[in-house]
Amino acid sequence: MKKIIVISGPSGVGKTTLYKRLLKEFPDKLDFSISATTRQKRENEVDGVDYYFISKENFEKLIKEDAFVEWAKVYENYYGTLKSEIERISDKNKWCLLDVDVQGGMNVKKVYPESHLIFILPPDIDELKRRIIERNLDSEKEIAIRLSRAEEEMSYSSFYDYNIVNDDLERAYRELRSLVLKIIEKS
Repeated sequence: MKKIIVISGPSGVGKTTLYKRLLKEFPDKLDFSISATTRQKRENEVDGVDYYFISKENFEKLIKEDAFVEWAKVYENYYGTLKSEIERISDKNKWCLLDVDVQGGMNVKKVYPESHLIFILPPDIDELKRRIIERNLDSEKEIAIRLSRAEEEMSYSSFYDYNIVNDDLERAYRELRSLVLKIIEKS
């Protein structure tokens, strides 16, 4: 049995901040599954730490070789979770923490029915828009695409095992922390 916790939610909802805090607090219990992607590396990102940045050709080759637990094309780029990442973390007897979109979350649950899916929601779409704009990473067109996709993704939250509204980062973290500890203790 694989020990997997999936965290999903729309872009800008605070997923990264939340899961990085979990990893920092519980390095002996949790490890992060690094996703593979074909998108361009951002200035502050490190290959093999934030993502495995690979070419489109290599990604498509890995798809044909059935090397992914899940993969999707998002915003014109491929993203996926390599089976080897799940194994790497499982071999250390740690819980595997995944940050994937809703399509990926559903696919992980199909492959690993014992996995736990947690969806992070914004308090409302206006607050999400404000957060995305404040990050200052995207063009107006990209912001519009992210908001449209966010509404679609939020419609899948009912398929997740747990939902957490990030209306206050500290409160959301306490709720996520408590939930993850309960999941770990039950295993």
